[in-house]
Amino acid sequence: MAMSTDPNQSAAKEAILALLARRAPGKTICPSEAARTLAPDGWREQMDVVRQAAATLEAQGIIDICQGGESILLSEARGPIRLRLPGESPSDR
Repeated sequence: MAMSTDPNQSAAKEAILALLARRAPGKTICPSEAARTLAPDGWREQMDVVRQAAATLEAQGIIDICQGGESILLSEARGPIRLRLPGESPSDR
């Protein structure tokens, strides 16, 4: 998949990072929180954009994608995911 220059991708990345910056160390966010930042009334339509932005940030080593408190690759995720800054202890979740 080609690197997107979609303005929604940039906005989604910014939303993810802003939400994480406001969380205590080790705390996670749900991707839907970023989607709601982008479109409070139409957030479900933003979920694919947010997941793509999360995958890009993960590939760059900027965030971790987690399930059950453990870092995973988005391609391995089945079901709900959480996002956190890397190197933060899952026990602090």
